[in-house]
Amino acid sequence: MPAPLVPPSPAPAGAPAGRLAAAVLMTGSCLPVLGAVLLAPVLPRMQDHFDDVPGSAALVPVVLTVPALALLAPFAGVIVDRLGRKRLLIAATALYAVFGTAPLWLDSLHAILISRILVGVTEAAIMTACTTLIGDYYSGALRDRYLALQTMCASASATLFFLLGGALGAADWRAPFWLYAVGLLIAPLMARVLPAPTPPARDGSTERRTTPHPFPVRRMAGICLLTVFGAVVFYAVPVEMAYLLDDLGTDSTGTIGAVTAVASAATVLGSVLFTRTAPHRRPLPLLLALCALGFLLMGLADGLPLLITGAVINCVGTGMLLPSLVTRAMARLDFAERGRGMGLWTAAFFLGEFLCPLALLAGKEAAGSLAAAVVVLGAATALLAATLLPATRRHAHADMPVGGH
Repeated sequence: MPAPLVPPSPAPAGAPAGRLAAAVLMTGSCLPVLGAVLLAPVLPRMQDHFDDVPGSAALVPVVLTVPALALLAPFAGVIVDRLGRKRLLIAATALYAVFGTAPLWLDSLHAILISRILVGVTEAAIMTACTTLIGDYYSGALRDRYLALQTMCASASATLFFLLGGALGAADWRAPFWLYAVGLLIAPLMARVLPAPTPPARDGSTERRTTPHPFPVRRMAGICLLTVFGAVVFYAVPVEMAYLLDDLGTDSTGTIGAVTAVASAATVLGSVLFTRTAPHRRPLPLLLALCALGFLLMGLADGLPLLITGAVINCVGTGMLLPSLVTRAMARLDFAERGRGMGLWTAAFFLGEFLCPLALLAGKEAAGSLAAAVVVLGAATALLAATLLPATRRHAHADMPVGGH
């Protein structure tokens, strides 16, 4: 008589779930990036197709940007905590494919916009659930490593998706939407590979694990505000580099692409350095100071070499800054509140992404040039680093063992 099938045991929160589960979560974390860059190369052809639709000049670009409604991530975080991380992730990934491929069959520009809004909702759920599950499955240095890897994968996939979107768009403006169907392949893999996380056992009675307690608003408020500013810093180079190059008289698309690729590689390098550096050697003020130095060099550059040097320094800093912020947010959260907390953090990050071009545009109008606005952003970043330094020193002193060195 064959042995009965035994379902896999849930993985305790904080216990390693294995590399395969991590690989699936990294893949899932790349899906929200798809919506941000995939359609950029085909917007002109899409504009031509809907040229007779009133308001199409404004509506077509919104097709690209509207999934940034990942600002809905706090609501996704509430659902994550109440219904379960894995269940929501699988459902959101499947719906991501359904809504993402809808423009293949829709003829109305307004219907396509609605489908893109729904894609944004699923992206918020996917990013929140993936980040929350990384916190559930792993702990300590391993968790930090996977959160940094999440940043690396998202950055690298942006370049890949941009190239794929351009290649598919050469055939037809609708063709890139087929890539969203990958969600139908990933969702069953998530169901198969990802274990169901359970709350960690604590010393004392079970009452402490099951009794509801207020969400730590004050603990999360500071890190979320820092994340809004950090996202502005993170996106400044990829958003404004082409304009800075143009101001220096460089309008070659090949040169712009090469410089952008170098900056992207520097971000990946920063993420790698984050995983190879002990936490006490990468304090937040130091990372912000590194970003500030890069901004100052970029804003004061009178030629290509200094601009590229500044961009590389800045992007190494941002590659370390983003995982540093998310790991600090994760450390403030218990299992029961992790979904809500990471939903708030994700929303803060996307809010900063949205504010980045607006902040630099306002700075350009006030300071007289984009380069001057970048210098102002660098000065603000340096000021924030200096403001945080005393608190960082107090924290380091409190963590030093008595009589230790």
